[in-house]
Amino acid sequence: MRQAGTNLPKVGRYNRSVVLDQIQLADGISRVEIAQHTGLTPQTVSGIVRRLLDEGIVREDGASRVASGGKPRTTLRLNADAGSAVGLHFDPVELSCTVVDLLGRPLVVRKRPLDPGADPALVVKAMAELVAEVLAEAGVARDKVLGLGLATPGPMDLQHGTIVGAPQLAHWTHVPVQRMLSEATGLPVTLDNDATAAAVGERWSGAGKGVADFAYFFFGTGVGGGLVLNHQVYRGGSLNAGEFGHSSVLPDGPECYCGNRGCLERLVNPSAIVAEVHRRLTDDPATVSVLSRPFAQDPASVDHAAIRIAAAAGDPVAAAVIDATAEHVASVAVDIANFIDVDLIVLGGHGIQHVESRYVDVVAAVLARRPLSRHVRVVRVEASPLGTDAAVVGSAALVLHATYSPRLSALLAE
Repeated sequence: MRQAGTNLPKVGRYNRSVVLDQIQLADGISRVEIAQHTGLTPQTVSGIVRRLLDEGIVREDGASRVASGGKPRTTLRLNADAGSAVGLHFDPVELSCTVVDLLGRPLVVRKRPLDPGADPALVVKAMAELVAEVLAEAGVARDKVLGLGLATPGPMDLQHGTIVGAPQLAHWTHVPVQRMLSEATGLPVTLDNDATAAAVGERWSGAGKGVADFAYFFFGTGVGGGLVLNHQVYRGGSLNAGEFGHSSVLPDGPECYCGNRGCLERLVNPSAIVAEVHRRLTDDPATVSVLSRPFAQDPASVDHAAIRIAAAAGDPVAAAVIDATAEHVASVAVDIANFIDVDLIVLGGHGIQHVESRYVDVVAAVLARRPLSRHVRVVRVEASPLGTDAAVVGSAALVLHATYSPRLSALLAE
């Protein structure tokens, strides 16, 4: 389903965003095709395109002849060099920073370890230093930067730009991080949770590009989620929608910090996976596994990364635990398919590095047999092409999305 525009004069800015969105999604489209896809008149499209060309945001890229012959049509593309956006992902143990062009392509990505208990003022200082380093390395002047996107764990108060008390972050209760970071960098800051940011990145330049309805699972220190419905990022009433990690998978399961029991995040986070592998290796020392010897020598060496690498190589113990974890994820994916009827589910984040295909295979198999609508169509499952950089690229895409993408909320607010 294509996003439609309107010819009402009072919503010119919205129509401009609709046209620009079509150019960005298509990677080569004519004025006539934009009018066909959006429902805007050819005159309206031509006027908007002319202004975009004058601003340098869009460029003309040769001509292509329609299939039936006739007058050549000029192809329009986004001018990737017309501006840049900076992205920061604040993980409890690591900062990641990137600068991207208008197509969402990262020019530089840099990471810096963090002390999970660090004071917010020190963390913001480290953020500002990392932003300066990345801009210098990429050779991007600050006057070419549209803004800075910050992705952090939730929950948060987006209206006031504060982190309200993420369980993984000590000392971060009602911290006005948006204002603090803007003052430290001199850049306008767009704030969102890391999973929603990753979903925005997928919509801008990943697996969700051009997909009307999709859900994104972000695997990091915990499990988050993002939703794009009818081409719009869905945030919910408190702007904290998409907490897939707090779906109760096992009602009698372990207690979660959120107050529920058996939450998906509690069952599939890195610590839970490591604990289960350690339990299996302890209970049956004769188990044939590449992890057995290192576990006997130093159990700490069998960490989440080692388990993922072993599972990717087909180790029976590691693979069995990862597949069982993926089954829990699949149960929540079925709920999403039944409740929201999305076309696509994307799995991404550094927490599934090396084992993306195992997660995709398990979730896809379950979605082929359990959702109510499976006889109408089967929900697609894909690994994020943005990989381990999904959240940081997504944080930069927050700026691009806020600047250029059509948002119905802005239209209704006029």
